[in-house]
Amino acid sequence: MLVTGRKLPIGIQTFEDIRNDGYLYVDKTALMWTMANIGKPFFLSRPRRFGKSLLISTFEAYFKGRRDLFTGLACLLYTSPSPRD
Repeated sequence: MLVTGRKLPIGIQTFEDIRNDGYLYVDKTALMWTMANIGKPFFLSRPRRFGKSLLISTFEAYFKGRRDLFTGLACLLYTSPSPRD
């Protein structure tokens, strides 16, 4: 079992808060990048408390070009200097 000593983001729904306050974050930004760049619509049918708000918050940071929040995450491997370039 891996013990990191990082806080779990219980009740935290914004990507910025999770990244800035040192909460544990499972990096799924490579999947997010694929969704943003595949060019097809997606229907997010997921149960309550299953990360929809966090996903939308992550997309918001991505499209606003908040590279500081994505330091060390997979999606930076795919992006140019700004996600909008």
